[in-house]
Amino acid sequence: PRIEAYGTVDELIAFVGLLRDHISNNQIKESLIRIQDNLMVCAAMLATDCDNCDAKIPKLSEQSIVWLETEMDKMDEKLPPLQNFILPGGHPAISFCHVARTVCRRAERLAYGLSGFDTVPEVALRYLNRLSDYFFILSRQLSIDNQIIEIHWQPPLD
Repeated sequence: PRIEAYGTVDELIAFVGLLRDHISNNQIKESLIRIQDNLMVCAAMLATDCDNCDAKIPKLSEQSIVWLETEMDKMDEKLPPLQNFILPGGHPAISFCHVARTVCRRAERLAYGLSGFDTVPEVALRYLNRLSDYFFILSRQLSIDNQIIEIHWQPPLD
């Protein structure tokens, strides 16, 4: 379970790099580099198999979560209210946001599973939880930036 958890975070780091390669906005690119750095810290925290050992590993700060929340709030205030689920797609960067979001959710599930029988820092769990929301909001922001009309999912109710 430990290897699955930090391996999935590693997979997410790679997908964030792929997403970054499809974005032209330098501010968003810098944000994604910061996220990759924080994910490297999460992976190190998840990979460390000890509570009080002498291993020196980086720590993820509460400020990392506050920063994510602030970034989401800045984007969200410019977005139209969400009335329906959205079908991923419309532009490669938008699709990669959704892939990153779902891989992040998987990493979160695996980290929570690991926490059932071993120590997992709470800050890493909260960071992964908020990060998946960040990717969703970023996908909506990129829809606006790229003038892509979001496709709303209309469930068949017949």
